[in-house]
Amino acid sequence: MTLLSIENLSISFGDPAQAKRVVDDVSFTIQAGEKFGLVGESGSGKTVTALSILRLLHANVSGHIQFGGMDLVSASERALRGIRGKEIAMIFQEPMSALNPLYTIGNQIAEVLTLHEGLNAKAAALRAVELLDKTGIPDPARRALSYPHQLSGGQRQRAMIAMALACKPKLLIADEPTTALDVTIQVQILELLNQLQREENMAVLMISHDLNMVRHFADRVGVMENGKLVEAAPTAELFVNPREAYTKKLLASHPQRIVSEVSDGAQPLLDAKQVHCIFPIKQGWFRESAFVAVDNADVQLKPHETLGIVGESGSGKSTLGMALLRLSTAKVQGQIRFADKTISGMTSRDLRPLRAKMQVVFQDPFASLSPRRTVEQIVGEGLALHQPHLSEEQLRQTVAAALEEVGLKPAMMSRYPHEFSGGQRQRIAIARALVLKPELLLLDEPTSALDVSVQQQVLQLLAELQRKYGMAYIFISHDLAVIRAMAHRVMVLKDGKVVESGSTEAILNNPTQDYTKRLLAASQYSTMTA
Repeated sequence: MTLLSIENLSISFGDPAQAKRVVDDVSFTIQAGEKFGLVGESGSGKTVTALSILRLLHANVSGHIQFGGMDLVSASERALRGIRGKEIAMIFQEPMSALNPLYTIGNQIAEVLTLHEGLNAKAAALRAVELLDKTGIPDPARRALSYPHQLSGGQRQRAMIAMALACKPKLLIADEPTTALDVTIQVQILELLNQLQREENMAVLMISHDLNMVRHFADRVGVMENGKLVEAAPTAELFVNPREAYTKKLLASHPQRIVSEVSDGAQPLLDAKQVHCIFPIKQGWFRESAFVAVDNADVQLKPHETLGIVGESGSGKSTLGMALLRLSTAKVQGQIRFADKTISGMTSRDLRPLRAKMQVVFQDPFASLSPRRTVEQIVGEGLALHQPHLSEEQLRQTVAAALEEVGLKPAMMSRYPHEFSGGQRQRIAIARALVLKPELLLLDEPTSALDVSVQQQVLQLLAELQRKYGMAYIFISHDLAVIRAMAHRVMVLKDGKVVESGSTEAILNNPTQDYTKRLLAASQYSTMTA
C-alpha cells in the first residue's frame, strides 16, 4: 500500500518568475513499512525535498505530495499541525541544533506527547523515560533530566529518535542521522532504526551522502543530481547495475590509498613523550577532581609523514592533537619537541614565531571561518600577522596563489563563507593554513561531513600538497577508510590511552587489541554489502 506519493514536485526560492528550481519535477512513492534511501551530493535537493513533505520551507512549491488521502502541498496549517510529529516525524541532521538548549531532554519529548497524545505532565514524563530506555540510552531517568549539551553526540541522536517515535508515526524522515558519528555509534544507530522500524512497521525515508550506510539500510534507493531524481531502483539492483553515469560516479567515489614514501632515516619533526592532559572538575565550592583526557601518550612524526589518530568520541583524539600544538585548554604535562625546540615549556610570546609552522584545519569549516570576513581577509589574516613586511598587493597576490593551489578562483576572494559549498569551505580552511607554508598540519576530522566525491577531492588535494611542500600531517578521523587512504602510521586511542600503534597496514590488517578489532568490525559492518 502506498503511504507517500510525490508527483512532479518542484521547489524554488525567491521570485517565482526568476528563481532557479532547486528541486525539479521529482516523483517517487514510499510504501507502508518500506525503507527508502535518498542519496546525492550536497546541493542535489535531498533535504529540501524532505522538508517540503512537512511544509517546513518558505519556498515556492508546486506538484503534489499525497499522504493518507491528503495533499500536503495545499493542506491548511491547522491540518499540517496534526500531521507533524504524529503521523510524520523527522530526525534532523544535527541534533545539537535541533534540540532546544534551554529545556531538558525529557521535557522536549514530553511536549510532543502532551500536544499530540493529550497526556498529562506526569504521564508524559514517565513515557519520555520509557522512550529513552527503548532507544538504548543508559540510565534514562537521569538522562531525561539532562540538557542537550550534557549528552554525547550518539546520545543526542538517540534522544532525537525517541522524540520522533513518541507518537508512533507512520513515516519517519531521517536526515543524515549518522553524519560525524563514530563508526561504532553509527552501527548502533542503524541497528536501532532497523529494530524500531520492524517493531512499529513504519516507513523510513533515509537521506544520506553515505552510500554504504544506505546500501545496508534501505529497501529502495533514489539518486538525486542538481534537483532531479535521475534514478530509482531496489537497493541491490542499483548498487550492482546502476544505469546512470552520475550514479556510477557516486558509487566509484571512495578513498584510494595515496601516500608517498617517507625516509626511514629522517629525524622526527615532532617528538612528544608522556603527554598527559587533565581537565579539572569543580565539585562544590572547595572540592575539585580531575578528568584525565590523555594518559601519558608518546608521539613521533617525521617530515612528509602522516600519523592517523583513531578512536571513539571521548577517546582523547582531539585533545591530544591540540596539546601537541600547545592549543589545548587542558593542563598538559610531558615533553613536546617540535623542529628541534622544546615547546612544552615555552611562553606564549616565545612560541608565537613557531605558530606559522604549526597550523590546524578543523572539522566544521563553517564554524571555524568568520561569517563577517571575506575569503581574502580569512586566508590573509595569519599571513599579515606573521609576515608584516608584506605590502597590501603582495598579501593579495599570496592569498590568490593559495586559493588557486586548493582549486578555488582568486575572483572568489570578495565572497563570504556562506556563499560556498561545504567542500569549498574546507578548501578555504586548507588555504588559510597553507598560505603560511607550515611544516606540520593538524587535520581534525576534515572530511567527516563531506560527500564521498568531495571527500576524495579533498584527500587528493591534501596528498598533493604534502608531496609538494613536505608537510607532516596529524590526521584525526573516525573514518577508517580515510585513515587507510592517507596515513603512514596509525595510533589507536581509548579512554585517553594509546592501546595500539604501528604502520597502517599492520594496525588495520592485523590488529592485536580487542578494541581495535571492534572498531574495524564496526567499520566493515557499516560498509558491508546489502
